[in-house]
Amino acid sequence: MQMVKKFLLVVAIVWFAVLAFMPKLELYYTAEEALAKQDIVLNEEKISESLFGLNLEKVSVFVKGIKIASIEELDVFTLLFYTHIELKDLHIDDSLKQMVPQEIKQITLSHSVVAPTELSLQAQGAFGAMRGQVSLLERKVYLDFNESKASPLFGSPLKKTEKGWVYETSF
Repeated sequence: MQMVKKFLLVVAIVWFAVLAFMPKLELYYTAEEALAKQDIVLNEEKISESLFGLNLEKVSVFVKGIKIASIEELDVFTLLFYTHIELKDLHIDDSLKQMVPQEIKQITLSHSVVAPTELSLQAQGAFGAMRGQVSLLERKVYLDFNESKASPLFGSPLKKTEKGWVYETSF
């Protein structure tokens, strides 16, 4: 029994050390370089590192040199086996208002090793609340808008169901 306790203690210490000393900023800059290859540029005013994550403030998103969105705050939290990304106060450019809502209060993305090919998605905004799943393996997106405020914002891509409005697509 003592051996099991010692082993679990060593695993916990190693896990904590990996999280504490993980080069979070370097990982972020590597992700930024990967996005730049797709002509997507993130420009942030402030980056701060924490024990379990990274916080970016006043982020501007540019695609092919055109600013399409601004994010007041972007938080990345990781425990290695679980990652949580939260975007607060997302403002989309006026030119895209026919496709997506302009103001989104909060978007939360979650990923876990329990379901490595799935991303969980939640959002709140003028459209109400939304829950969704992104299947990376099947390359499908499923968004469920459980409030009827979503219908005038998105128009035709939404399908009416018994529970509310649904958006499905593949990528």
